[in-house]
Amino acid sequence: MELGGPRCAGLVLLLLLISCGQGRGADPINIWPMPKSVTSGKQTLLLSNDFVLNTQGSKYPDSSGILKDGFSRFLQVLRASHVADSNSSYSSAHFPVCKGLHVVILSPNDKLQYGVDESYKLSVTALGAVYAYLEANTVYGALHGLQTFSQLCHFNFKARVFEVRQAPWTIIDQPRFSYRGLLIDTSRHYQPLIMIKNVIDSMAYTKLNVLHWHIVDTQSFPLEIPSYPKLYAQTRGINVLAEIDVPGHTQSWGIGYPSLWPSTDCQQPLDVSNELTFKVIDGILSDFSKVFNYNFVHLGGDEVNTNLCWLGSHYELLKKKGLNESEAYQYFVLRSQEIALSHGYDIVNWEETFNNFGSKLSRKTVVHNWIGSGVAERVVAAGLRCIVSNQDKWYLHYLDTTWQEFYMNEPLTNITNPKQQELVIGGEVCMWGEYIDGSDIEQTIWPRAAAAAERLWTPYDKLAKDPRRVTGRLAHFRCLLNERGVPAAPLNGPGRVAPEEPGSCYKQ
Repeated sequence: MELGGPRCAGLVLLLLLISCGQGRGADPINIWPMPKSVTSGKQTLLLSNDFVLNTQGSKYPDSSGILKDGFSRFLQVLRASHVADSNSSYSSAHFPVCKGLHVVILSPNDKLQYGVDESYKLSVTALGAVYAYLEANTVYGALHGLQTFSQLCHFNFKARVFEVRQAPWTIIDQPRFSYRGLLIDTSRHYQPLIMIKNVIDSMAYTKLNVLHWHIVDTQSFPLEIPSYPKLYAQTRGINVLAEIDVPGHTQSWGIGYPSLWPSTDCQQPLDVSNELTFKVIDGILSDFSKVFNYNFVHLGGDEVNTNLCWLGSHYELLKKKGLNESEAYQYFVLRSQEIALSHGYDIVNWEETFNNFGSKLSRKTVVHNWIGSGVAERVVAAGLRCIVSNQDKWYLHYLDTTWQEFYMNEPLTNITNPKQQELVIGGEVCMWGEYIDGSDIEQTIWPRAAAAAERLWTPYDKLAKDPRRVTGRLAHFRCLLNERGVPAAPLNGPGRVAPEEPGSCYKQ
């Protein structure tokens, strides 16, 4: 695969952006998120115009093309806007040439699931370089390694060649948390397919690995379960967590099946006394299991107003079972959990279910913290797993929450017991859809979601204690996103801010 030539009307190793210089202040290594271990030197080597992929010795057959496609995307971002000069006088007589990337994957399995090994080792020698070397236990670790390698490559605008600077490089890397999520909400505003794909691509750049898809809500039920999330996202190492929020946020369900409403005058939460309600949930989860291969499903359970519609003489089931409205809430959640378990899923529920009847939840429940502080501590003390998305720091539609606050939000706050720390499987930033659509979703997500991504990927002792120490590095990454076609907003301001004045991308 050539890097040069007329068809390369572009060659943008986005990182190429980084060619404008090194990081400011005390951060000269411009990799985001920061790897677990990284060493670099002071030498430069060139990338061959015929940069190739070598898989000799790898145990991964790549029958599904995940590695091949990942390498092609690597070359595409190189080619995006820069054209290499194959006749450059900036010759290999002065610098060693890197002819390709040698990738060795130790496992033949490409099943994508929670807890998959995402580690990798990347080395780029500087003496007589022939191939950079990338080793990973799985193809998904190799994809992360490709993302990191892309950030080591830069376009030399004067010589019109691609370089790897600061060689030799040795990078040993793995994620801190296995769950690193981003929620999108397609029920409040329409999101075009291409926009969802763009978000998935951007997640891969930042090493986020779970797209939490909040599909249905009060306003709409756009559930035509297309196959693209499974196929497209998997090739980028991203799981899709599908959410069907019950019993609240469900008014739209009754548009097609009015009997799911408690009454025509009171349309949510779903009718807990009607067996059809649970048959519909079972049918949806049966369809989910054919499309979404992630071993978790999100059943919502938040913001249920039990006094709104679950009163009245027509609730024969409640009367027979002697349940009041709060007990009916518990009954609904637990029965929905049983249905999900029957389809082979572990369950994610919003924290209200734990706050109201935590001891009754299935032990396969992951509690999703979003409201209050201290919830994660109580969840793991009870022996349940937890995902952290506290709204005061990791809700993207709150435009006054700065990237610095996203960066400093620590999922393990006040959790010191190592066994309990292991029960916090990760965190998630949430892009709720009431005030965004295809016109502004990307600049609302980025770069603040990238700040959280480093918190979830990088070892705790490598994270900056003061976000000012990473400002230059994140600014470079934000510019890199822009170079790759991602409209990430400037750092100087809250979410979705515009540039203040003319000037360098790195100083906005």
